Amino acid sequence: MEEAACFQLAQRMASLQPSATLAMAARAGAMKASGIDVIDLSVGEPDFPTPEHICQAGKAAISAGKTKYTPAAGIPALREAIANDYTRRSGLTVTPAQVIVSNGAKHSLHNVFTSVLNPGDEVIVPTPYWVSYAELIKLAGAIPVLVETSIDEDFKLQPNAFKSAITPRTRMLLLCSPSNPTGVVYSREELVSIADIAIEADLSVVSDEIYDQLVFDGRESISFPTLHPGLESRSIVVAGVSKTYSMTGWRIGWTIAPPALSKAMGSLQSQETSNPCSISQYAAIEALIGPQDCVTLMRNAFQMRRDLVVERLGQIPGVKIPDIGGAFYAFIDIHASLGRPHGPPDSVAWCEQLLEKEHVATVAGSAFGAEGHVRMSFA
Repeated sequence: MEEAACFQLAQRMASLQPSATLAMAARAGAMKASGIDVIDLSVGEPDFPTPEHICQAGKAAISAGKTKYTPAAGIPALREAIANDYTRRSGLTVTPAQVIVSNGAKHSLHNVFTSVLNPGDEVIVPTPYWVSYAELIKLAGAIPVLVETSIDEDFKLQPNAFKSAITPRTRMLLLCSPSNPTGVVYSREELVSIADIAIEADLSVVSDEIYDQLVFDGRESISFPTLHPGLESRSIVVAGVSKTYSMTGWRIGWTIAPPALSKAMGSLQSQETSNPCSISQYAAIEALIGPQDCVTLMRNAFQMRRDLVVERLGQIPGVKIPDIGGAFYAFIDIHASLGRPHGPPDSVAWCEQLLEKEHVATVAGSAFGAEGHVRMSFA
């Protein structure tokens, strides 16, 4: 049956691309379902089960009948737990009124962009970037301005490049540390240089800190609003429980932002989704206030995997990777293996060949704005 003309897609959908990571994971899943043994290094999802004490909190919420609507911004106890956890770990005091709980950190980013950006506003996004950043910005009617970084500088945004990208239409900088897809961690000094420029240019900064507790070798993950007094008035922190507590399917993320903006995002969420899952919210409280030894256990395992990945990749001639200081990704420079006789022409073809011939799933660097690379997850 032919589709009726009234179902033509909106113009905003014309440039929207599906998530490359989820698409590759789906392909790997289909191959597994057909009986093929696939090593799936595509999606950034910890392979640990959600810790038992967190699961029990979710089950207890069901048994207690906590299955109804909650406040749109999240139940008060969870907002308080998030505020207390952030205050304790960062040293910067925040209040529950600054916290909006959402259906995962991706939804939190949508709330931010929809609430802050106007059509034509520009958002500076260093490349490589997480696959959904540019698409979510475009859906808000704004323009992602992609600023290239170099593996020789560990894929970190350099101050001069940041300054050069700023125009009268620039409204925001989006930064991720520890980084998806590169695993690099910015130092305090590097972040201060970026913060100084943002203040001078009167920009807001969205700091994606979803991997903030997954740092290696004793490094410190610095929360952006803590860099200067008053910086919290122009900063928005995005975080959640998915990576730290292996709770990807529970779909709980949050923002920490100035109260007026948080109130606006709460209003937006009340119209779009009502509230995050009630059961997941009670489980998230237990994640934050319960035993934290599970975090140490998983972080140590990720560091051991990082060490193995770095060692093995270092044995392959022509392969380069940045300094992986956190998260659970290796962003591999494969330029040396492209374009040779009988070799794949680009990163997409490289990943396709690896999947078809060796049954190993990875994600092409072009999906992250960095052709000539591939992302490998060791989660």
